[in-house]
Amino acid sequence: MDVRDIGTLFFTSVTGISSPSIDALLINRMGLSPNIRRVPMFGLGCVAGAAGIARAADYVRAYPEQVAVILAVELCSLTLQRDDMSMAGLIASGLFGDGAAAAVVAGSECGFRGPRILDTRSVFYPDTEQMMGWKISEEGFRVVLSREVPHLIQRQLGADIDSFFADLGHRRGDIGSWVLHTGGPKVLQATAAALGLEGDELAASWDCLRRTGNLSSASVLIVLEEVIKNRCPAPGTLGLLAAMGPGFCSELVALEW
Repeated sequence: MDVRDIGTLFFTSVTGISSPSIDALLINRMGLSPNIRRVPMFGLGCVAGAAGIARAADYVRAYPEQVAVILAVELCSLTLQRDDMSMAGLIASGLFGDGAAAAVVAGSECGFRGPRILDTRSVFYPDTEQMMGWKISEEGFRVVLSREVPHLIQRQLGADIDSFFADLGHRRGDIGSWVLHTGGPKVLQATAAALGLEGDELAASWDCLRRTGNLSSASVLIVLEEVIKNRCPAPGTLGLLAAMGPGFCSELVALEW
């Protein structure tokens, strides 16, 4: 395909502000179609990679002959506060990294190969907005990161995934491939505990965390790339792509490989 064939561009970042947004700046630089639909998204944070894929899937269901792209760009080092000696600030400075990733989501009439998106689900957890995000002041972005996040994951994630896949006629045990946001060590440990995962089922997420840290919205796309390139499941395997982030919320994407 040619870059001018892209029907819509979803752009997400939570580590900086640009107006016009970066998607607009790319139109001239890359020669994108002047009729491309632009959907810049800000504030979703770590969940945005999965949310962007879900919104792109909604778009190509409406326009099955078109292609959508989700682009995530995160420069977490821009948010470093030199005088922030809080535990959250120190953890964030070592955990979060800079990076970008993109994914192409093609409509059913495009004839492209790749995992098929079966369905998506968004879950919002009321009264949890204080758990993660930014405190924005004249000094810039100061991280808000609660130690309660792993506990919330252990309480909620398993039941949310069970409900989602039950509506698709499946059980959690039917899932043979996991593409999960890297989060951090405690987040991945809580995820494994919540889902009863053992062995190397989260190996792709752990490996990406070791290589690049947490890239916020780009992380789950990096994990997806790792699975496609090096751990591609057998055709017909049921999979889950998922991330959680500020809100607090989760985005679930059911895949068939």
